[in-house]
Amino acid sequence: MRGGAPRAPVALTPESPARFPDPRLYDGQGLVAVGGDLSQARLLAAYRRGIFPWYDIGYPPMWWSPDPRAILEPRELHVGRSLRRVLERGGFELAWNTCFERVMGECGRGRDEGTWIMPEMVQAYARLHRAGHAHSLEVFEAGELVGGIYGVQLGAAFAAESKFHRRTDMSKVALVALVRSLAAAGIELLDVQFVTDHLARLGAREIPRREYLARLAVAAAKTVDLGGLVPTVTPPRV
Repeated sequence: MRGGAPRAPVALTPESPARFPDPRLYDGQGLVAVGGDLSQARLLAAYRRGIFPWYDIGYPPMWWSPDPRAILEPRELHVGRSLRRVLERGGFELAWNTCFERVMGECGRGRDEGTWIMPEMVQAYARLHRAGHAHSLEVFEAGELVGGIYGVQLGAAFAAESKFHRRTDMSKVALVALVRSLAAAGIELLDVQFVTDHLARLGAREIPRREYLARLAVAAAKTVDLGGLVPTVTPPRV
């Protein structure tokens, strides 16, 4: 945050321009704006600023850019012994963008703490997906969807939003496949928003928001085509 008191979040309406203020003007909690809508233009404007929507049923959209920010670097990905055995054993199939809305729905289902993945959120990100800005990675066992992850792409940056599993370790398989596949395709910045204990064990770490925003600006200006991505858990060749 720059000098002076932190700013209050901006109030938006659905008619407000698809613009957001500089997140560096806000405190570490990172609530930048409240209100507006989930239009494609507003969502993309938010992600370009390092901002994402996160709120609950009955509330207006809330737009966040926390400080610090969590990332997962491919070279820092930690695959422990038990997970390595799962990956080597196989028995699962990986796919890319075959059932985006279903993955989102599964990510929001059965969470004890509740979910922000409401129907309006699924509809909004499905529009991003159809426009080529949002993607999902799926894990199948015997034709059954057992794990997955989805997120938003901006050039060489990818913001992972949520993941799920219906079989033990399958969300970890999805995350490993996402990290390694995106790295091989040219993605340079993988944002995971917050470091949880689970993500920390896999190698996620925090960086200052200002560093994240600087890296995002560079990565988002590049061109990376994920249209032909083939997901894999195999590390990319160096």
